Amino acid sequence: MRALEDIAQTLRLGQLHPTAVLNTLIAAENEGGLSAVRHIERQLTRSADALSERRHPHSQLAQIWLNSTRAYLVAQTEQKQAV
Repeated sequence: MRALEDIAQTLRLGQLHPTAVLNTLIAAENEGGLSAVRHIERQLTRSADALSERRHPHSQLAQIWLNSTRAYLVAQTEQKQAV
């Protein structure tokens, strides 16, 4: 999945831009629906925990990705319910 590669790249570089986060999540949803975004959330949950345990210098970025993904899922769910 391209989104996971993009996320891994930002974690390696230690740089993250809000637009990149949103674009990545939108692209993932376009490719595989909300189930793809949920898959990303599951992967990020495991990754954020592992990076935090290892005290990785970019573990905070993984947590930002996770929080952003969860917020995206909530927003999309609410939007679909409103329609």
